[in-house]
Amino acid sequence: MTDRRRRAEISGGGFAGLTAAAALAQMGWSVRVHEKAPELRTEGAGIVLWNNSLQVIQKLGALPDLMSKSMTPPAYETRMNNVIQSQETLDGHRWRTLTRPHLYETLLIAAREAGVEVLAGSEVTGATAEGVITFADGSSAEADLIIGADGVGSAVRDSLGIPLTRERSRDGITRFLVPRRKAELQALEPDTEWDNVIDFWNLDPRVLRVLYTPANDEELYIALMSPAADADGSRVPIDLPLWTSVFPQLAPVLEVAAETPGKYYGYQTTRLDYWSDGKVVVIGDAAHAMCPALAQGAGSAMQNAWTLAVAATAASDADLPEALKEWERIERPLTDRTQDRSQWYADTREMAKGGQFTGESFEAAQYNPTDPHRHEVHA
Repeated sequence: MTDRRRRAEISGGGFAGLTAAAALAQMGWSVRVHEKAPELRTEGAGIVLWNNSLQVIQKLGALPDLMSKSMTPPAYETRMNNVIQSQETLDGHRWRTLTRPHLYETLLIAAREAGVEVLAGSEVTGATAEGVITFADGSSAEADLIIGADGVGSAVRDSLGIPLTRERSRDGITRFLVPRRKAELQALEPDTEWDNVIDFWNLDPRVLRVLYTPANDEELYIALMSPAADADGSRVPIDLPLWTSVFPQLAPVLEVAAETPGKYYGYQTTRLDYWSDGKVVVIGDAAHAMCPALAQGAGSAMQNAWTLAVAATAASDADLPEALKEWERIERPLTDRTQDRSQWYADTREMAKGGQFTGESFEAAQYNPTDPHRHEVHA
């Protein structure tokens, strides 16, 4: 008699869902991922990954793929009114900048190579604590574990009736991927290291910010921040004369952004009373959407996806519901602190002062979720 492979059904084919899927499949589970969109792709432009997510990608065996089209900038530079406030080289710390499509492809390949079945156009409408997942076509399936990784509007979470609170910030961003145009930028500012991440801030007389993030040799990720109440600053397509008047040195890339489709996203923090119910658990933005100040939305999602897979695999079928609660008890405090710190930065705009990669602000970035001894307390 052969042992039955345990089955996991995952709603949502984003970073959290694919990470959990690849990890579970590598640990011996039979896994299906349901993505309601008709095509497998990711929204957004660029992303910064830190040690917590890079450790997970390494553990999945996908780090060579990720490194192939990403980079580690020389420094993270913060400017106020084009005056440098800080340049943090982050020596000794792991971080990479890349495009979101490249991260998505890396995780999708890892999941498929592990044997995950990824279904596009498959919409999940809910789940029960007993382990039944339901679909928009009226069908259903039973599973040993159901994961809701289906974003801020999670159907899995809402079907369980998990109480939640949402906190919105006064600011938001529009994200773009554009060509680097490094030579043109250097012609305008020859003394600038245009391979750095540069966080350009202006607070007076108008709040506008551009986060300039090289993603690789050819592509640049820029995020344009303005208050939601600023109709011109939050307009898409962007108001090119406005943005170039405040950031003239960025005109070559802002000109491309002005011709690129985009969407303004308001910052949001979502907090749940609990993350699991019976055989069902939620991760990623479904559980803990956060402001992007610490660049930890994806990082927290991926670290929790990995540790969830480890905890679920170690538990017996009978013990799984309690194991999910214990996993949340152990892992959630770091995510809660990361949410709080990200919200604080969004509320106060303190990142404009630079020098934020220290203490609690850097806690999640330095975390290693793959270290089995990470929670040991040493005397």
